[in-house]
Amino acid sequence: VAQRVIWILLGLLLWSDPGAASLPLLMKSVIQALAELEQKAPAVKASHKASAWLLSGPSSGPYNHLYHFLLGARSLDAAELDPYSLSPELQGLTKEVARHGVRDGQEYGVVLAPDGSTVAVEPLLAGLQAGLQGRRVINLPLDSTAASRVAGVTFPDVAAIAPDGRAPSSPGLRDAAPDVTTANIGTNSPDATTGSPDVQASLPDAKAKSPPTTVDSLLAVTLAGNLGLTFLPGSQTQSHPGLGSEGCWDQLSAPQTFRLLDPRASLLTMAFLNGALDGFILGDYLSRTPEPQPSLSHLLSQYYGAGVAGDPGFRSNFRRQNGAALTSAPLLAQQVWGTLVLLQRLEPVHPQLQHMSQERLAQVATNATKEFTEAFLGCPAIHPRCRWGAAPYRGRPTLLHLPLGFLYVHHTYVPAPPCTDFARCAANMRSMQRYHQDTQDWEDIGYSFVVGSDGYVYEGRGWYWVGAHTLGHNSRGFGVAIVGNYTAALPTEAALRTVRDTLPSCAVRAGLLRPDYALLGHRQLVRTDCPGDALFDQLRTWPHFTAVSLPRLHPRGPPPLQLPACNCCASQAPYFPAVYSGNPGPAFAGHSAGSIPDPVTSACAASPACAFPA
Repeated sequence: VAQRVIWILLGLLLWSDPGAASLPLLMKSVIQALAELEQKAPAVKASHKASAWLLSGPSSGPYNHLYHFLLGARSLDAAELDPYSLSPELQGLTKEVARHGVRDGQEYGVVLAPDGSTVAVEPLLAGLQAGLQGRRVINLPLDSTAASRVAGVTFPDVAAIAPDGRAPSSPGLRDAAPDVTTANIGTNSPDATTGSPDVQASLPDAKAKSPPTTVDSLLAVTLAGNLGLTFLPGSQTQSHPGLGSEGCWDQLSAPQTFRLLDPRASLLTMAFLNGALDGFILGDYLSRTPEPQPSLSHLLSQYYGAGVAGDPGFRSNFRRQNGAALTSAPLLAQQVWGTLVLLQRLEPVHPQLQHMSQERLAQVATNATKEFTEAFLGCPAIHPRCRWGAAPYRGRPTLLHLPLGFLYVHHTYVPAPPCTDFARCAANMRSMQRYHQDTQDWEDIGYSFVVGSDGYVYEGRGWYWVGAHTLGHNSRGFGVAIVGNYTAALPTEAALRTVRDTLPSCAVRAGLLRPDYALLGHRQLVRTDCPGDALFDQLRTWPHFTAVSLPRLHPRGPPPLQLPACNCCASQAPYFPAVYSGNPGPAFAGHSAGSIPDPVTSACAASPACAFPA
């Protein structure tokens, strides 16, 4: 039944009535569509497989051919669609999320999840289907004439699915241990060490190794194929912390439009990576779960809620940690390489793949895996200002002179309880910003970043604006606060690891923080108990902790750079994502109604060009 449901939903993504009314682009709407289909699935003919509908649609790019081959399909006319259909509202929703795409700075095929992240639906569903099929291992033909290159004809060398639903072991694919369970994934994550491993030392070398001979269907349709194609020569890639481009919804309560902060973004956006990683994690879970498998609506409700099987570590908040625990850099690189080899044998061949040598393909796989592992899996997920409903900056922000040499650690004290979900953390951010702006008469929330206990970092003044967090030292370092009072208790291990490891390592990699940076507690520079006795004692054991107090900057130091009063400038968004701010939406109880405006406001449009460096 689960496989039928996912096939039907994939098919409806293409054949929905384009004139149907649409629900808000929320993950709970997708789950609602799945639940409605699950009620009708027993009456659906088994032969009605949505893979054929998926491949009969208007899109015919390389991803489509990859789905066709690895997920299995046959030709099916649209007229054969089963008469059982979704409600008009859900049909409208499926039309909205039919295909992932980026056009004119807007991203399509994405929904807002309860944890505040944006998720692309297409790779999520592809991963679920691959997992339901048992995570097959495909044996690549070594000869270009070993199989027909006519679209729709599949290679015969498909490894048999193991009796327990897992693919048999193969080179380049981590063996699935029989004793791995949901609890193993959740318990080991989010406390698993991720960091930024030495990827280069363990990636494939085409001169020393022969090309891979197998492809894992699950990794190929979620991560490997998209990574490989995006990193082909001439493709756009990002190298700043957090691979891919983030964006802002028009509103948070009933989102309909998602605009990217970087108008030059490639298809490998943050939302696509989130959806692909979720599809990989959940597909792996389904491939390991014996019959009867849980309904997809129930599984997604748990994963995007309190956690699968009640495990708070096995939820979307910790997708990066859980994804890192399921694969490794050398194995992922082998799969990227193998998927590119497969795409070379599918018709029509991607133009950039034609005549590429195995050495070149191996290098593409190396680059893609290194960037993905270091800049995405090894970095914390950061919610931009627009996601938590930040009010506009008041006045003229001052630019930092990067890279900085210090990281100052704070606790918020008030709010005292740690925030463990997006709604509470976002409300805390707005509350602190109101206090800082209205009571303290500061221009904005003082912290550079705030770390919640929900697995996310929340952007304050960000990487580029001088903050108001450590009196006399604001221009010399970033101020990072953890929500809560840590006088007598410690934050969660996930929050500690973010401040100790992942956030600073990503800043160093991006050239925002010096490699020899010093880490200090707020109390070392200002007369205060912050960051609390318990947390400060923990800081003293960290590698970059510095026991020496620092003198304040000389009053006649270099004059600060001043930005124009304009709150935002779309053309410079990639370099200054923190400039995006807007009115908070009505998605949170007790908050005034409104909507987060488009990045280019009327005030900004009327102002002179923003003086940001290119």
